[in-house]
Amino acid sequence: MRINDELLRRAKKRAMDEGRTLTSLIEDGLRLTLARSRSGRREEVVLPVSKATGGVRPGVDLNRFGDLEEVMDAS
Repeated sequence: MRINDELLRRAKKRAMDEGRTLTSLIEDGLRLTLARSRSGRREEVVLPVSKATGGVRPGVDLNRFGDLEEVMDAS
């Protein structure tokens, strides 16, 4: 097995900080990953669509963050 050097360094540090072995840290990570994939696909969530009208306030260009920021600060 080959593990990216930086990832391995971070894992060793985490294991040391938590007072555990690198093996136990890797095993826990594998358990979490395998448990998540076993749960399968999640139920699709349908989000409500706003029926509000009116659009953007006069003088606000959504492509210019400064305009939006000014209006938000004034509120």
